Amino acid sequence: MESDPKSLQAVMEAPTLSGKVITVFPKDDGFNNFIKSVILKNEVQNTKQPFYVLHLGAVANLMDQWVHSLPEVRPFYAVKCNPDPTLLAAMAALGSGFDCGSRAEIESVLSLGSVGPDRIIFSNPCKMESHIKYAATVGVNLTTFDSLDEVEKIRKWHPQSSLLIRLKSPEDARVQRQASDSKFGALPEEVVPLLRAAQAAQIPVVGVSFHVGTAVKNFRAYAAAIEAAKAAFELATRLGMPQMRVLNIGGGFTAGQGSFEEAASMVRAAIHTYFPDAEPRLNLMAEPGRFFAESAFTLATNIIGKRVRGEAREYWINDGIHGSLAGEVALECGNGNLSRCMPLAGTSKEVFSSTVYGPTCNSLDIVLKGYWLPELVVDDWLIFPNMGAYSSAFKSSFNGFNTSLFSTYVVTDAGSFSSTE
Repeated sequence: MESDPKSLQAVMEAPTLSGKVITVFPKDDGFNNFIKSVILKNEVQNTKQPFYVLHLGAVANLMDQWVHSLPEVRPFYAVKCNPDPTLLAAMAALGSGFDCGSRAEIESVLSLGSVGPDRIIFSNPCKMESHIKYAATVGVNLTTFDSLDEVEKIRKWHPQSSLLIRLKSPEDARVQRQASDSKFGALPEEVVPLLRAAQAAQIPVVGVSFHVGTAVKNFRAYAAAIEAAKAAFELATRLGMPQMRVLNIGGGFTAGQGSFEEAASMVRAAIHTYFPDAEPRLNLMAEPGRFFAESAFTLATNIIGKRVRGEAREYWINDGIHGSLAGEVALECGNGNLSRCMPLAGTSKEVFSSTVYGPTCNSLDIVLKGYWLPELVVDDWLIFPNMGAYSSAFKSSFNGFNTSLFSTYVVTDAGSFSSTE
């Protein structure tokens, strides 16, 4: 599915991206050629630092997929997944709202200049006092809670808030890479006391929020959580509270191999089952992060070392689990099990079982293990696609490797853009 040229046009014309260098390359193999051109340019400048490439056409395409499959659900992009300013500007131009978890994330979104506070949800059920005060100052009013203490903090520091009660997803539904609700979410027996506390504080509870975890594989998780949300709606009605109008279905969506369409189908069916008469009164929202960020970014790394042990090959690259691959470990997606990488050299037909290490002195800094690669040499490059989710957001400068030096190049392809610029 190619992106609607109008979607990409909206991104390219966003005032926030004015003056940003955006390379438009030929559709056929232009992407790899662009990466090679960056490498050549950097070598002339005597630098071989890792770098990212952000494909704006991919972002526009993903928004088109979202609108096609979940037209009634407005996305609020999860800034924590990847706070790259260009990505945020693109999401803003495409009409997305934003899921922020801290003052700094709210500041990043508001600094775009094109996003008002009504397009932000402060979706952290346990917020710092100073962050609550800041949200009140800038008019970010929609937020989540799952404890009595949080109600009291909000009553003191931001009584103009509108609340979403965060529910814990049913245990048997949370089958995915990592269960987000092991830390957050009200238990079923806690819902009524929390609603009564908000009533007593005279802070409106306008809806329900949940998050089934990152990179969900069991799409029944959404149906089970939506059923639990319906029960919370009914409890609020029995308590004499105003009719809830917001259902936030959280994140966990991925874009690859038809998985999103399958998840979206489950969401639509569950909403039809448990909220059959809700439209148009029900305001549906979600907090996708990985869905938009993951496939939009590609990482290029340089081979800095090599060791041959029999038929096996070992390579060291200048990025690793303390840099762009940190999220793979923290979210239990990695430890030498990245899905794939692509060498820019090594054209020999013979391949070898290879291990790829990161640059640090940590013996656990393993990026790939038992991965089949052609014969490579020092100064060759390894390219990692799908590196936009929890990569730059997690990276550190552990062991003195300065990840702040990584550049991001912004591109799109001519096949998805009607302009000749």
